[in-house]
Amino acid sequence: MVYSLFDVVVLTEDIPSEGLRAGMQGAIVEVYSLPIEGYEVEFCDAEGHTIAQLALSSDQFQAKR
Repeated sequence: MVYSLFDVVVLTEDIPSEGLRAGMQGAIVEVYSLPIEGYEVEFCDAEGHTIAQLALSSDQFQAKR
């Protein structure tokens, strides 16, 4: 699947070093195509403060349903 800026996605794996757990929602804030496909995803708390922002591959998240 191809994702676009501002798509809301759901993390499919834990990333303990960033304090992220599978099931957390984030928004795509950048799309990379070179050297490989990747997505910068921002995760926020309930008040809208950024918890983490990191580059992920598309196998680490899925579209929010």
